[in-house]
Amino acid sequence: MGDVFTLAVNGAGGRMGRRIVALAHADSQLKVTAALEPASSPHIGCDAGELAGIGNISVPITAELGPRVDVVIDFSIPAGAVAISRVCGERAIPLVVATTGLEGAAREEVLAASQTTPLLISPSMSLAVNLTMKLVRDAARVLKNLPEGVDVEIIERHHRFKEDAPSGTALKFGQIIADEMGQTDHVHGRHGRPGVRPKTEIGYHALRVGDNVGEHTIVFGMLGEAIDLTVRGHTRDSYAYGALAAAKFLATKKPGLYSMADVLGF
Repeated sequence: MGDVFTLAVNGAGGRMGRRIVALAHADSQLKVTAALEPASSPHIGCDAGELAGIGNISVPITAELGPRVDVVIDFSIPAGAVAISRVCGERAIPLVVATTGLEGAAREEVLAASQTTPLLISPSMSLAVNLTMKLVRDAARVLKNLPEGVDVEIIERHHRFKEDAPSGTALKFGQIIADEMGQTDHVHGRHGRPGVRPKTEIGYHALRVGDNVGEHTIVFGMLGEAIDLTVRGHTRDSYAYGALAAAKFLATKKPGLYSMADVLGF
């Protein structure tokens, strides 16, 4: 057996945090030694394992990170991600940020931690999503030179409880395509009479339905044919397994900014 890394989970009381705790506990390369929630959380003092449905693991949920750990996974909210990034930056603790909805000053503050510690931040921890991002980039690179042009639309589905729209993953797909093909207009939905579709446009469409854990379709529309690249998550465990892979990758790295492409070796 290789190295065993001690792990803290920030947002351990949430749906994803609980799955991180459960799956990390079953991973021979990881040992959960800290579980964090805001001081106002009703889960403070609860055992993280009991909350995750795996029985007592003698790790109480606390509001502050105690003894040093090898790596932290953040699956919380933007304010929680900012708070833990300050701690990790000050203490040089590797940090995996899987929290979505980070924008503006909050995102910049999180990114600042990469100056003093390894930081991996990704709009999706899914290994399949990140592989699809590579396929999308490859497709955009080939299709951008078609003389008749290519129309790009991004359709995403998530559960009814998701607060941000479109998803950070959908926006990342759009950024990848725009970097390759040069679109400058990002349009969110359509109604009325918007007129002829301009070549500079990427369209985004967000569906919020039931308990869908995440589905993205990228459409490259050409004259006479089209390419649809679709990636679907069936359970939240796909995101948890990706986050655990990222944590094991990051635990031994030097300070700097990393991505899931680094984890996958792209």
